[in-house]
Amino acid sequence: MNYFTVLLKQSKSLSIFFLIALVFMFGALAQSSGLIGEFLDTFEDWNYLLKQNVQIVLASGFTATILGIASGILMTRPWFKRYAEVFSQSFNILSAVPTLAVLAIIMTITGIGFKSAFIGLVTVTILPVVRNTYQGISEVPDHMIEAARGQGMTDKQVLWKVQIPNALYVISAGIRTGFALNVGTSPLITLIAADSLGEYIFTGIMLNEFNSLLIGSFSIAALAIVTDFILSRLQFWLLPKGINPQRFT
Repeated sequence: MNYFTVLLKQSKSLSIFFLIALVFMFGALAQSSGLIGEFLDTFEDWNYLLKQNVQIVLASGFTATILGIASGILMTRPWFKRYAEVFSQSFNILSAVPTLAVLAIIMTITGIGFKSAFIGLVTVTILPVVRNTYQGISEVPDHMIEAARGQGMTDKQVLWKVQIPNALYVISAGIRTGFALNVGTSPLITLIAADSLGEYIFTGIMLNEFNSLLIGSFSIAALAIVTDFILSRLQFWLLPKGINPQRFT
Protein backbone atom coordinates (compact mmCIF):
# COMPACT_ATOMS: atom_id res chain seq x y z
CA MET A 1 0.00 0.00 0.00
CA ASN A 2 1.62 3.24 -1.12
CA TYR A 3 1.64 6.61 0.64
CA PHE A 4 -1.02 8.09 -1.67
CA THR A 5 -3.49 5.28 -0.90
CA VAL A 6 -2.99 5.71 2.86
CA LEU A 7 -3.41 9.48 2.58
CA LEU A 8 -6.58 9.04 0.51
CA LYS A 9 -8.11 6.68 3.08
CA GLN A 10 -7.22 9.03 5.94
CA SER A 11 -8.72 12.01 4.13
CA LYS A 12 -11.93 10.05 3.50
CA SER A 13 -12.16 9.08 7.17
CA LEU A 14 -11.55 12.68 8.20
CA SER A 15 -14.23 13.92 5.79
CA ILE A 16 -16.75 11.42 7.19
CA PHE A 17 -15.90 12.51 10.75
CA PHE A 18 -16.42 16.19 9.92
CA LEU A 19 -19.67 15.38 8.10
CA ILE A 20 -21.04 13.53 11.13
CA ALA A 21 -19.95 16.38 13.41
CA LEU A 22 -21.61 18.90 11.10
CA VAL A 23 -24.87 16.92 11.14
CA PHE A 24 -24.89 16.83 14.95
CA MET A 25 -24.11 20.55 15.16
CA PHE A 26 -26.88 21.38 12.71
CA GLY A 27 -29.32 19.16 14.62
CA ALA A 28 -28.51 20.87 17.90
CA LEU A 29 -28.84 24.32 16.32
CA ALA A 30 -32.12 23.41 14.64
CA GLN A 31 -33.53 22.06 17.91
CA SER A 32 -32.51 25.10 19.94
CA SER A 33 -33.83 27.59 17.37
CA GLY A 34 -37.23 25.93 17.09
CA LEU A 35 -36.67 24.95 13.45
CA ILE A 36 -37.54 21.31 14.01
CA GLY A 37 -40.64 22.22 16.00
CA GLU A 38 -41.92 24.54 13.28
CA PHE A 39 -41.19 21.92 10.63
CA LEU A 40 -43.21 19.31 12.53
CA ASP A 41 -46.06 21.79 13.09
CA THR A 42 -46.28 22.56 9.37
CA PHE A 43 -45.42 19.08 8.11
CA GLU A 44 -48.75 18.56 6.32
CA ASP A 45 -48.34 21.84 4.44
CA TRP A 46 -44.71 20.98 3.66
CA ASN A 47 -45.66 17.53 2.38
CA TYR A 48 -48.35 18.99 0.10
CA LEU A 49 -46.04 21.70 -1.27
CA LEU A 50 -43.24 19.16 -1.80
CA LYS A 51 -45.57 16.94 -3.85
CA GLN A 52 -46.72 19.90 -5.92
CA ASN A 53 -43.12 21.01 -6.43
CA VAL A 54 -41.98 17.54 -7.51
CA GLN A 55 -44.95 17.11 -9.85
CA ILE A 56 -44.38 20.35 -11.74
CA VAL A 57 -40.60 19.74 -11.89
CA LEU A 58 -41.12 16.27 -13.37
CA ALA A 59 -43.88 17.36 -15.77
CA SER A 60 -42.04 20.42 -17.06
CA GLY A 61 -38.66 18.66 -17.03
CA PHE A 62 -39.78 15.68 -19.12
CA THR A 63 -41.69 17.93 -21.51
CA ALA A 64 -38.65 20.17 -21.96
CA THR A 65 -36.41 17.12 -22.46
CA ILE A 66 -38.59 15.75 -25.27
CA LEU A 67 -39.01 19.14 -26.96
CA GLY A 68 -35.34 20.03 -26.46
CA ILE A 69 -33.99 16.81 -27.96
CA ALA A 70 -36.41 17.08 -30.89
CA SER A 71 -35.39 20.71 -31.50
CA GLY A 72 -31.69 19.88 -31.25
CA ILE A 73 -32.05 17.04 -33.76
CA LEU A 74 -34.02 19.30 -36.10
CA MET A 75 -31.24 21.90 -36.04
CA THR A 76 -28.69 19.32 -37.24
CA ARG A 77 -30.66 18.16 -40.29
CA PRO A 78 -29.04 19.14 -43.61
CA TRP A 79 -32.24 20.68 -44.98
CA PHE A 80 -32.59 22.82 -41.84
CA LYS A 81 -28.98 23.93 -41.38
CA ARG A 82 -29.46 27.36 -42.93
CA TYR A 83 -31.93 28.16 -40.13
CA ALA A 84 -29.88 26.48 -37.37
CA GLU A 85 -27.81 29.57 -36.61
CA VAL A 86 -30.94 31.71 -36.26
CA PHE A 87 -32.48 29.16 -33.87
CA SER A 88 -29.23 28.89 -31.91
CA GLN A 89 -28.96 32.66 -31.47
CA SER A 90 -32.64 32.83 -30.47
CA PHE A 91 -32.06 30.29 -27.70
CA ASN A 92 -28.94 32.17 -26.56
CA ILE A 93 -30.90 35.43 -26.35
CA LEU A 94 -33.69 33.69 -24.45
CA SER A 95 -31.18 32.25 -21.96
CA ALA A 96 -29.95 35.79 -21.22
CA VAL A 97 -33.42 36.97 -20.16
CA PRO A 98 -33.86 36.89 -16.34
CA THR A 99 -36.14 34.11 -15.12
CA LEU A 100 -38.49 36.51 -13.35
CA ALA A 101 -38.90 38.47 -16.58
CA VAL A 102 -39.73 35.25 -18.45
CA LEU A 103 -42.36 34.34 -15.85
CA ALA A 104 -43.82 37.86 -15.97
CA ILE A 105 -44.11 37.79 -19.76
CA ILE A 106 -45.75 34.36 -19.74
CA MET A 107 -48.11 35.45 -16.94
CA THR A 108 -49.38 38.37 -19.02
CA ILE A 109 -50.30 35.92 -21.78
CA THR A 110 -51.63 32.86 -19.94
CA GLY A 111 -52.57 34.32 -16.55
CA ILE A 112 -51.46 33.12 -13.13
CA GLY A 113 -51.34 29.58 -11.79
CA PHE A 114 -50.08 26.19 -12.90
CA LYS A 115 -50.17 26.82 -16.66
CA SER A 116 -47.87 29.83 -16.52
CA ALA A 117 -45.55 28.10 -14.06
CA PHE A 118 -45.38 25.01 -16.28
CA ILE A 119 -44.57 27.01 -19.42
CA GLY A 120 -41.99 29.07 -17.52
CA LEU A 121 -40.17 26.02 -16.17
CA VAL A 122 -40.23 24.35 -19.60
CA THR A 123 -38.66 27.49 -21.07
CA VAL A 124 -35.90 27.48 -18.45
CA THR A 125 -35.20 23.74 -18.76
CA ILE A 126 -35.25 23.40 -22.55
CA LEU A 127 -32.28 25.69 -23.31
CA PRO A 128 -29.39 23.45 -22.15
CA VAL A 129 -31.09 20.37 -23.62
CA VAL A 130 -31.34 21.97 -27.07
CA ARG A 131 -27.78 23.31 -26.88
CA ASN A 132 -26.24 19.99 -25.82
CA THR A 133 -28.25 17.93 -28.30
CA TYR A 134 -27.19 20.17 -31.17
CA GLN A 135 -23.58 20.26 -30.01
CA GLY A 136 -23.38 16.53 -29.32
CA ILE A 137 -24.72 15.49 -32.71
CA SER A 138 -22.73 18.14 -34.60
CA GLU A 139 -19.45 17.03 -33.02
CA VAL A 140 -19.70 13.36 -34.05
CA PRO A 141 -16.54 12.80 -36.17
CA ASP A 142 -17.05 12.98 -39.94
CA HIS A 143 -15.14 9.74 -40.52
CA MET A 144 -17.73 7.81 -38.47
CA ILE A 145 -20.56 9.29 -40.53
CA GLU A 146 -18.74 8.56 -43.80
CA ALA A 147 -18.04 4.99 -42.68
CA ALA A 148 -21.72 4.48 -41.89
CA ARG A 149 -22.77 5.87 -45.25
CA GLY A 150 -20.17 3.67 -46.93
CA GLN A 151 -22.00 0.66 -45.46
CA GLY A 152 -25.18 1.81 -47.17
CA MET A 153 -26.93 3.54 -44.27
CA THR A 154 -29.51 6.21 -45.03
CA ASP A 155 -29.43 9.63 -43.34
CA LYS A 156 -32.09 8.44 -40.88
CA GLN A 157 -30.08 5.32 -40.02
CA VAL A 158 -26.91 7.39 -39.59
CA LEU A 159 -28.78 9.67 -37.19
CA TRP A 160 -30.26 6.93 -35.00
CA LYS A 161 -27.45 4.35 -35.17
CA VAL A 162 -24.35 6.56 -35.21
CA GLN A 163 -24.91 10.22 -34.34
CA ILE A 164 -27.40 10.01 -31.46
CA PRO A 165 -25.68 7.06 -29.68
CA ASN A 166 -22.35 8.91 -29.78
CA ALA A 167 -23.99 12.13 -28.56
CA LEU A 168 -25.92 10.54 -25.68
CA TYR A 169 -23.43 11.51 -22.98
CA VAL A 170 -23.47 15.18 -24.01
CA ILE A 171 -27.27 15.11 -24.31
CA SER A 172 -27.65 13.54 -20.86
CA ALA A 173 -25.37 16.24 -19.40
CA GLY A 174 -27.72 18.85 -20.88
CA ILE A 175 -30.70 17.10 -19.31
CA ARG A 176 -29.00 17.16 -15.89
CA THR A 177 -28.24 20.86 -16.28
CA GLY A 178 -31.83 21.54 -17.35
CA PHE A 179 -33.30 19.75 -14.33
CA ALA A 180 -30.90 21.59 -12.01
CA LEU A 181 -32.11 24.91 -13.42
CA ASN A 182 -35.70 23.69 -13.16
CA VAL A 183 -35.47 22.81 -9.47
CA GLY A 184 -33.57 26.00 -8.69
CA THR A 185 -36.18 28.12 -10.47
CA SER A 186 -39.24 26.31 -9.09
CA PRO A 187 -39.51 28.42 -5.88
CA LEU A 188 -40.14 31.49 -8.05
CA ILE A 189 -43.42 30.08 -9.38
CA THR A 190 -44.93 30.94 -5.99
CA LEU A 191 -44.89 34.55 -7.22
CA ILE A 192 -47.39 33.66 -9.96
CA ALA A 193 -49.74 31.79 -7.61
CA ALA A 194 -48.48 28.26 -8.27
CA ASP A 195 -47.90 25.89 -5.35
CA SER A 196 -44.25 25.14 -4.53
CA LEU A 197 -41.82 25.09 -1.63
CA GLY A 198 -41.15 28.72 -2.51
CA GLU A 199 -44.11 29.57 -0.27
CA TYR A 200 -41.91 28.86 2.75
CA ILE A 201 -39.12 31.03 1.36
CA PHE A 202 -41.21 34.05 0.42
CA THR A 203 -43.33 33.81 3.58
CA GLY A 204 -40.11 33.82 5.58
CA ILE A 205 -38.84 36.88 3.71
CA MET A 206 -42.07 38.88 3.95
CA LEU A 207 -42.81 38.06 7.60
CA ASN A 208 -39.18 37.92 8.72
CA GLU A 209 -39.61 34.29 9.82
CA PHE A 210 -36.12 32.84 9.69
CA ASN A 211 -37.22 29.25 10.37
CA SER A 212 -39.72 29.28 7.50
CA LEU A 213 -37.02 30.62 5.19
CA LEU A 214 -34.62 27.87 6.25
CA ILE A 215 -37.20 25.11 5.81
CA GLY A 216 -37.93 26.21 2.26
CA SER A 217 -34.28 26.75 1.37
CA PHE A 218 -33.06 23.44 2.76
CA SER A 219 -35.95 21.60 1.11
CA ILE A 220 -35.16 23.05 -2.33
CA ALA A 221 -31.45 22.35 -1.86
CA ALA A 222 -32.19 18.75 -0.85
CA LEU A 223 -34.55 18.31 -3.81
CA ALA A 224 -31.87 19.61 -6.19
CA ILE A 225 -29.24 17.26 -4.74
CA VAL A 226 -31.53 14.22 -4.87
CA THR A 227 -32.67 15.01 -8.42
CA ASP A 228 -29.11 15.39 -9.70
CA PHE A 229 -27.99 12.24 -7.88
CA ILE A 230 -30.77 10.18 -9.47
CA LEU A 231 -30.00 11.57 -12.92
CA SER A 232 -26.26 10.97 -12.46
CA ARG A 233 -26.91 7.33 -11.53
CA LEU A 234 -29.20 6.90 -14.54
CA GLN A 235 -26.55 8.51 -16.74
CA PHE A 236 -23.90 6.16 -15.35
CA TRP A 237 -25.85 2.92 -15.64
CA LEU A 238 -27.84 3.50 -18.84
CA LEU A 239 -25.00 4.77 -21.03
CA PRO A 240 -22.61 2.00 -22.12
CA LYS A 241 -18.87 2.00 -21.57
CA GLY A 242 -17.94 3.08 -25.10
CA ILE A 243 -19.72 6.44 -24.91
CA ASN A 244 -19.61 7.06 -21.16
CA PRO A 245 -16.22 8.40 -19.97
CA GLN A 246 -17.26 7.73 -16.36
CA ARG A 247 -17.40 3.97 -16.93
CA PHE A 248 -14.27 1.86 -17.16
CA THR A 249 -15.85 -1.57 -16.72
